[in-house]
Amino acid sequence: MPLLSLPACCGYDAMFRAGLKPTTSSSRCRSSRLIRSHGGAPDHAPPFTQPNSVKVPPSPGLKKQALSVQDMSRALKSLSSDLLQRFVDRAYSFSEEPSLNEGNFRPVDETDEAVSLSLSSLDGEEVVPADFPEGVYIRNGPNPLNPTQTVAGSVFGSTSYTYYEGHGMLHAVYFSRSGGAGGWEVSYRNKYVGSDTLQLERRKKDDGVAFVPSVDGQPYATLAAFALNILRFGKAVKDSANTNIFEHAGRAFAVTENHLPYEINISNLSTLGPYSVNGAWNQPFTSHPKKIQGSGELVMMGTNTEKPYYVLGVISSDGERLVHKVDLKFEEGKLIHDIGVTKRLIENDMDGKSRFGVMPRFGDAESIIWFDVKNHCSYHLFNCFEDGNEVVIRGCRLLGSILPSGRHRADKSKWYGRAFLQPDKDSEDFDPSLDGILFSRPYEWRLNLENHSVYEGYITSEKVAMDFPVINDKFMGIQNKYGYAQVADSLETSKTGLFKFNMIAKLHFDTPDKYKLKYQKNLQENEQLIFVEYHTLQEQQFCSGVQFVVKENGIDEDDGWLVTYVHDERTNISQVYIIDAKRFSEEPVAKITLPQRVPYGFHGNFFYTSNQR
Repeated sequence: MPLLSLPACCGYDAMFRAGLKPTTSSSRCRSSRLIRSHGGAPDHAPPFTQPNSVKVPPSPGLKKQALSVQDMSRALKSLSSDLLQRFVDRAYSFSEEPSLNEGNFRPVDETDEAVSLSLSSLDGEEVVPADFPEGVYIRNGPNPLNPTQTVAGSVFGSTSYTYYEGHGMLHAVYFSRSGGAGGWEVSYRNKYVGSDTLQLERRKKDDGVAFVPSVDGQPYATLAAFALNILRFGKAVKDSANTNIFEHAGRAFAVTENHLPYEINISNLSTLGPYSVNGAWNQPFTSHPKKIQGSGELVMMGTNTEKPYYVLGVISSDGERLVHKVDLKFEEGKLIHDIGVTKRLIENDMDGKSRFGVMPRFGDAESIIWFDVKNHCSYHLFNCFEDGNEVVIRGCRLLGSILPSGRHRADKSKWYGRAFLQPDKDSEDFDPSLDGILFSRPYEWRLNLENHSVYEGYITSEKVAMDFPVINDKFMGIQNKYGYAQVADSLETSKTGLFKFNMIAKLHFDTPDKYKLKYQKNLQENEQLIFVEYHTLQEQQFCSGVQFVVKENGIDEDDGWLVTYVHDERTNISQVYIIDAKRFSEEPVAKITLPQRVPYGFHGNFFYTSNQR
């Protein structure tokens, strides 16, 4: 029986939950199925139609009355919208959140056309390898449209946007062969994801404020912002589509988990519209769906702030059909960012306490086997696979949530300054509820399906924080040897609470680190440290969107390259690095200078245009 598996996450702040309300106001998002009213007629049945064979046409007077009611309704709606906008304009003052508009977090403009890149300007460094595949490397990330309106003050108090709310912007580098002898044409372009709320805010940009910042702030101010946004736009927060870009059935989709994905035309980065699996899916959509090896089916989920709180879905390999959809009957809403799959199982988590659930791919709520694990937060997984009677889960583990909370708001600088740094457990003022709770480290859980026992522990040194894991996607759901992750510069990150990554790690899952096992302090009973290689960037250089690119005709799992966007804060120049995965700690085989700065962002993907995928 084919199976699936579900990651351990933590619950999230009640204020934030209101922002995850699914949005179905766009007609493009609605199901194509007929929804019948209590009387049995379709909800779009013509007015005044009788249920028998005799149809009585409405009188001209009734028609006129119906039209006047519709006109009045439209007028009242327009009037109320105008009054609400005037209230916002008068009751609120807006300013800039400095951290969202400084350095390489500052937003950039779109490029009008693709820009050809000159590979002759690489100062003698090797350019794109001859056996590198043709394709497009795309990274998603937040790019606020109105950075001077990211803080709101009113009689209710103050609220502000978080870094995670900026409108999604895609940055793409195109690789295509030109002629013989391994010649390459490389170009760059960037573009906003054309979400519904981006279009709305563009219309509002010159004549008023659109969404009031609502996720981070004082309680009454946050509630007021939620209410005003819902009254004006039908949703509490924006559908930013800024977190990831994934591939399915040869198509590309930009996504954030509070909305449906937006399909992207990768040739020019234009947005084609929301993807609802032909109307069969009307839930939010996870940022990290997983493809099943062999079948090509896509496993995803949607989390809600109202019932059903968690719905699991499986999409056909051609992307046209929803072959499985099930309510897993959670008792409350959770923010769940990632999901894991094996060739037979699905893995996920769900409660105030930390636990994993393992279920068949086409199972239901009753088929889940639950495993209690040590309390923590996990936002990203390397991989899941089956090893005998065990399900093995490897991911990045934190002790707290990066999302806003009451304690976080009380003193941000103190909270950031201690939560992101390696904890000193021997210090007199060590606070286990604060110190190091956002210091993320790779971790392994082994869930025994026969006796329901759990074996868990860290697998890398306590001195290095890392997250945003990736693997060779050909090994998704099956046992693999290597994983890659971005290494956080904890000191730089702790200054603002915005991640900066100054190294990339290659984890050798099957190779123990004998030296560290012998000399590592504070090693817990179940911890088996593995060997890790590092690719270190130069001083004040930071990366984002690391992705593994498979070598054409490669044999070994690590036959390929790591691609990443790198920004140099000293020169203000952004580049794309191509790093040989087998010569990981050496210099990149190519550094491609980009025509403009690329702000730091989230997840990337490589879309192969050759026949190898």
